[in-house]
Amino acid sequence: MNRFYMRSTSHNAQLLAVFPWLSVVTSEEWVKAQPTVRKYEANSRIFQREEAASYGMFLLSGTARISRIAEDGDEAVISLLTPGEVCGLFVLSGLSSRDYPGTITAESEVEALFVAKDSFLGWLHTYAEVRSAVFGGLLDGLLRISEQYGQRSESLDARLTKALLRMSSERKLLLNVTHHELAVEIGSSREVVSRALRRYRQQGWIETGRGWIRMMRRDELEAQLGD
Repeated sequence: MNRFYMRSTSHNAQLLAVFPWLSVVTSEEWVKAQPTVRKYEANSRIFQREEAASYGMFLLSGTARISRIAEDGDEAVISLLTPGEVCGLFVLSGLSSRDYPGTITAESEVEALFVAKDSFLGWLHTYAEVRSAVFGGLLDGLLRISEQYGQRSESLDARLTKALLRMSSERKLLLNVTHHELAVEIGSSREVVSRALRRYRQQGWIETGRGWIRMMRRDELEAQLGD
């Protein structure tokens, strides 16, 4: 992991391109927040309870997954975090003074901005622009989760097949997608999705590799939905 100190929002075009609403933070408040940018490799854990006790985090580049680890060790993916979004679990746990219940893991190489937690929560109280952006993002996330639960009346195979067909076409047969991303898309766990994809591969419908899926018999997948 590499890190460097970010002295000012006004001098960082990348930050303001991703989080334009941070431009309202004054220079004095920015310095007090002790902003630091950290770089992580794929599959690195970048944010969990220990970090959440002291910091707020903003994803600048790459993709990360938000998940919870059950007592039996299974990972339940809650959602994906992309640049410009703020983790809703962190915001709500911080405002309610509760421990952060999740883990954020890098899906790809990522850059993340860390600021003092008290500073971030203070910005929420002080600036309407920050509140509007953060809580608007929370609302969008809740709506996505609601849509996922509505889809769960369908079988896992139906949801997975529809997702694969939606992401592909007769001209686009190679999908750059991870099992985690598919799990989030259809509201399941990575382990369950991986088992289903293994069955599809054994049927000859797809080929898979690290971070990609190739549609070999798209017509067969379409036929499954017609059964």
